Amino acid sequence: MTSQTKPIKKVVLAYSGGLDTSIILKWLQQTYGAEVVTFTADLGQGEELEPARAKALMLGIKPENIYIEDLREEFVRDYVFPMFRANALYEGIYLLGTSIARPLISKRQIDIARATGADAVCHGATGKGNDQVRFELSYYALEPSIRIIAPWRDWSFKSREDLIEFAEQNQILIAKDKRGEAPFSVDANLLHSSSEGKVLEDPNVEPPPYVFQRTVSPEEAPDKATVITIGFKQGDAVSINGTPMSPANILATLNDYGRENGIGRVDLVENRFVGMKSRGIYETPGGTILWHAHRAIESITLDRGAMHLKDELMPRYAELVYYGFWFSPEREMLQAAIDKSQEHVEGVVTLKLYKGNVIVTGRESPKSLYSSTLVTFEDDKGAYDQKDAAGFIKLNALRLRTLGQRDRQG
Repeated sequence: MTSQTKPIKKVVLAYSGGLDTSIILKWLQQTYGAEVVTFTADLGQGEELEPARAKALMLGIKPENIYIEDLREEFVRDYVFPMFRANALYEGIYLLGTSIARPLISKRQIDIARATGADAVCHGATGKGNDQVRFELSYYALEPSIRIIAPWRDWSFKSREDLIEFAEQNQILIAKDKRGEAPFSVDANLLHSSSEGKVLEDPNVEPPPYVFQRTVSPEEAPDKATVITIGFKQGDAVSINGTPMSPANILATLNDYGRENGIGRVDLVENRFVGMKSRGIYETPGGTILWHAHRAIESITLDRGAMHLKDELMPRYAELVYYGFWFSPEREMLQAAIDKSQEHVEGVVTLKLYKGNVIVTGRESPKSLYSSTLVTFEDDKGAYDQKDAAGFIKLNALRLRTLGQRDRQG
């Protein structure tokens, strides 16, 4: 009997405490007769997590098999900030809020599986989405022999009514708002919230106002701009308005500024890794501010060649994160190059936040490459000889002139 055919004795479930993962928990117990370990991660989703412990206990989970962990600082420090050093945007607009959370959840599941002697892990992602890929690529990268259970691909339930019936049969509490058809699916963490499906499936219909959870509408934002400063060191934000803060506190504070000023809303039709297009409504208030600020400090501290190379690498980096290859050697190689570029990315950026807009109004750095002496329209005291430009232009034009001569002769 191979490791893949042996009975599963213990499984670590990524458990939110919600209806779907509670149904999965009971289904695992009945289908596999396995001991279930629940893992609930606090990534800053803004929900009270202790009810997840109570619900797991009600479903027969031993207290020592319930893991609830505050991962906010690790999430921002080791996942969000490295990604923001790359200025990563998927398909030019998406700040990858859901994508970047999956590797950390997967890592902790594997850690817990090792600590508890579990032989399997389980996630609640559907068979149509990207998350199943992200979770499972991470699992396999970290523990190649791990068994993976993906209930949405395996069980016989065909509808939400089937799930509700199973929950009722097994005395699983069902909130009133869960009995009807869910209006849309929500995922949230400290970086963003995303809403997909149901009322959002027609990409030509404007999302109803109640979809937005993290930002006021730009129309309702204050009529006066909010001015803030963000300090950077080696490419990471380290302070706001001169006050040093931890990574998670920086992002949480920027979220407050962004929410109040209607910043960070995106209505996107994206290409999923599994092949279909989907429409998502994303809110990334703090991340949007941080992205603009980081670009601004790079503009005065990065050499042109380094900046342009980073911009060329960025779409590939973003794609790797979106597809679930965080733990791949190519992502780590790109990260090393990106981190090297950030050695002198430090200083302070001043921004105005106004009705959905992030406006950079100032940037300064002790490592600045900007020279007012060189760029001035006044007397530069001989710092730059404009006559040198003639030879520079002629050398760069040589091949164009040669091509032009050939084309005229033809």
